[in-house]
Amino acid sequence: MGNERKDIRTLAKKYEKLQTLMNYINKETLMEQFRKESSNKACGVDKVIKDEYGLNLEENIDKLLARMKSFSYRPQPVRRTYIPKSNGGKRPLGIPAFEDKLVQGCMSYVLNEIYETKFLDCSYGFRENRNCHMAIEEINNHIMRNKVNYVLDCDIKGFFDNVDHKWMMEFLNHDIGDKNFLRYIVRFLKSGIVEDLKYFESDKGTPQGGLISPILANVYLHYVLDLWFMHIKNSYKGEMYLIRYADDFVVLFQYEQDAQRFYKELVERLAKFGLEVAVDKTRIIPFGRFKGGKDKFDFLGFEFHNDKTINGKYRTNIITSRKKLKVKRANARQWIRKHMHDPLAELCKSLNKKIVGHYNYYGINGNYESLVKFYKYVKNTLYKWLNRRDQKGKMKYKHFLRVWKHYIQEPKVKVNIWHWQIF
Repeated sequence: MGNERKDIRTLAKKYEKLQTLMNYINKETLMEQFRKESSNKACGVDKVIKDEYGLNLEENIDKLLARMKSFSYRPQPVRRTYIPKSNGGKRPLGIPAFEDKLVQGCMSYVLNEIYETKFLDCSYGFRENRNCHMAIEEINNHIMRNKVNYVLDCDIKGFFDNVDHKWMMEFLNHDIGDKNFLRYIVRFLKSGIVEDLKYFESDKGTPQGGLISPILANVYLHYVLDLWFMHIKNSYKGEMYLIRYADDFVVLFQYEQDAQRFYKELVERLAKFGLEVAVDKTRIIPFGRFKGGKDKFDFLGFEFHNDKTINGKYRTNIITSRKKLKVKRANARQWIRKHMHDPLAELCKSLNKKIVGHYNYYGINGNYESLVKFYKYVKNTLYKWLNRRDQKGKMKYKHFLRVWKHYIQEPKVKVNIWHWQIF
């Protein structure tokens, strides 16, 4: 795979359009994708799981390749199910058939290798060696270093469900000359959805739950937003910066009139490609060293506030979003309630993994207090539910604390986003 990666990236830099990409969908790459798949994932409409498919793995892969070469392979509809949201609603979840996961995984790999050489620095989502913390740091750096006085906090309404297939293929055709490769992408886009044994056509949007959806989303917004932004920014009066993570993005401005103008042009730009701004979630706010007040904005689960250091100097204060913290608390409470009858040591070990996962994401400079709040909430919640399960009487708090401190990691900042700052 290493040589193939080098090969694809070299070709992507050398040629305007890449051919013979289907050669990378072969027995070796499909076998490797099979090894990457989790064994405990829910099955799609085919009702096939990894262990079952692996019983005759080579034979199954050979048959799959034969169908792909003869173009008799057609992706099956995605099975739609729903998972509960913290607000009482439900979030749709798509589960592809097992073989479709393998093919999508290989195709996603090829697309990522092609476009990694083309994507711009303002894009951070679903990319190699890039993550959400780097996007957060970039926003912080611009606010602290550059002439930023206004922020456009923007949300695209139902982006993944509204990607226009015609435009999607236009963008891919710009860089890919392998008609067969593109043919299979169209088939995935048009594969449809099954819900409660009813079939629904998919005339727009990317495959729900598909491994190929993130890269397709990045390609779409690369052409719709990123390149367009770089093309028009020099026509504006002041400084302006775009930071995008998948379909979440903010734009930073020096002047309010630039922000207002860009917002109007953005609405028109998105509409051209079948997308719509969520007006109720989009706003322009004064923010930064010179214009900043009490306004705040959310990005990737973090809240950005105007603040000051102990020396009276301006700084951004980036903390866990109140909305996200509420969701995380609710999830922790539900998990504890569900597992309250597990052996205490086993329960605490599993709970610690979840808490450390929270630290790994939200443990950035300046957010220690929010970590502590979450830590204390989980501790108190666990103690309460442990006492409910014990029929013989309450667990002594001193005993609980010994167990808690033995298994549970204390709050810790994991990510440094203040590399350059000196207070």
